[in-house]
Amino acid sequence: MISELFYLILVIVLLLVGSYFSACETALTAYSKPKMFSMAQDGNKKAQIIISLQSDISLVLSTILTCYTILNSLIVSLSNVLCINVFGESAVFYGPIIVSIFIVLFAEVLPKMLTITNPEKILLPSAYFIKYLYMLLKPLNKVISLIAGSIIKLINVDNKSTQEAYKESLDELKGAIDLHTGINIETTKQEKVMLKSILDLGSVPVSSIMIHRNNVTTLCIDDDINNIVEKVINCPFTRIPLWSDNQDNIIGILHVRDFLKAIREVGIENIKLSDISLKPCFIPENKALLDQLQSFKKRHEHFALVIDEYGSFLGIVTLEDIIEEIVGDISDEHDVVSTSGVRKQEDGSYIVNGSINIRDLNREIESNFKTENAATIAGLVINAIEVIPEIGQAFIIAGYKFEILKKYRNQITLLKLTKLNHVHK
Repeated sequence: MISELFYLILVIVLLLVGSYFSACETALTAYSKPKMFSMAQDGNKKAQIIISLQSDISLVLSTILTCYTILNSLIVSLSNVLCINVFGESAVFYGPIIVSIFIVLFAEVLPKMLTITNPEKILLPSAYFIKYLYMLLKPLNKVISLIAGSIIKLINVDNKSTQEAYKESLDELKGAIDLHTGINIETTKQEKVMLKSILDLGSVPVSSIMIHRNNVTTLCIDDDINNIVEKVINCPFTRIPLWSDNQDNIIGILHVRDFLKAIREVGIENIKLSDISLKPCFIPENKALLDQLQSFKKRHEHFALVIDEYGSFLGIVTLEDIIEEIVGDISDEHDVVSTSGVRKQEDGSYIVNGSINIRDLNREIESNFKTENAATIAGLVINAIEVIPEIGQAFIIAGYKFEILKKYRNQITLLKLTKLNHVHK
C-alpha cells in the first residue's frame, strides 16, 4: 500500500512539473517581444534575461522540450507500474489510455490555456530557472540541434535568407499595428497609417513621392532679371532650381530669402544669381526615403534634386514631402490651395487626377496599388496596359475598373475608378 501511494504521489508531482514546463514552452513562444523589450529597457532584470535568451531561442525551447519529454516518459512508466500493482495484468490495456488523458488534460491543454492569455506572468518568475537550465543542458542540446540540422539539410529544406527574415519581421510588426485598438476609431486609424508609413520609409524610393519636373518651378539664370523677379514674386516656394542652357543642367538653388536680401543690399540691376545661389544636392531616383531623411538631417538641408541613371533631372524631393509621407498632407497659409485630387461619387466610384501619387491614393481610398513601376496613377495605367489609352476606354487593373475621362496630349489627366464589387448592375 505504501509503495502504491509513493508511486501515486510521484506521478502527481511529475505531472505538475510537466505542466510547468508546458506552460514555460507556451510562454516562450507567445510573450509580447515589444512589451518585454520595453520592460528590459526600464531595468527589469528578468525581462533582460528573456531578451538575451531570444538570440538562441531554438536551443532554449529545445531544453524545455527535452525536460518535458523525459518527464512524460517517466510519468507513463510509473503510471503503468502503479496501474499493474493496483488492477493487475488487465491494466496493461486501459492504463496507457487513462495516463494519456491525464497528460493531455493536465500537462498540455490546461497549462497552455492558462498561459496563453498572460504569458509574461509565467515567464518572468521563471527567467532565472530557464536561464540556468538552458546553460546546464546546452551541450546536450547542441548535439541534438546538430543532428536535427543535418536531417534538415538531408531533406533539402532551405533556411530563410536574411531578407526574408527581415520581411517577416516587418510583416509581424505591421500585424501588431493592425491589432492596435483605441478609444477613438478615427484617431486610431490615423495612428496605424502613420506607424506603417514609418516602417515603409526604408523600402520606398524617393521617385515614388517626388514632385515631377513638369510641376516644378525653375528659373533660367540667363533670363532678364525683371522677369526673374516677377516669377519669384508669383512663386509660392522658397527654393527654386536654377538652370543654364537646358532644364536638365541645374546649376544652383535660389533661396528667396537670399534673393530679397541681395536686392536690398546691391539693387536689382547688380544682382548675380550665381553668387547667391546654393549648391544643388543631387540624389538618385532609387534612394530610400529613410536614407534621404538621414541625409537631410546630417547635411542640414531640406531640398534635393532627383536624377536618373543618365543624370537627367526628374524632379525634387523636400523634407516636407518625406514628413507628409508619414503624417499626411501638410498645408500652411502660403501653400497653393489644392484638393487631394480624389472625389468620391455617390455610386461609390472615385474621380481621380492622373497626377496623384499612388501612395497618396492608396491612403485616400484604402486601395493597394503597387508602386514598383510607377509613381502616379496615370503611370500605373500606362505600365499595366502598355499603350497610350484614348478617352472613354476602360480597363480592369488590380480589382478596379479604370475609365479614362480626360487627356492632355499623351498625358492622362482624369480617371474614374470603380471597385469591382461596387459596380452597380
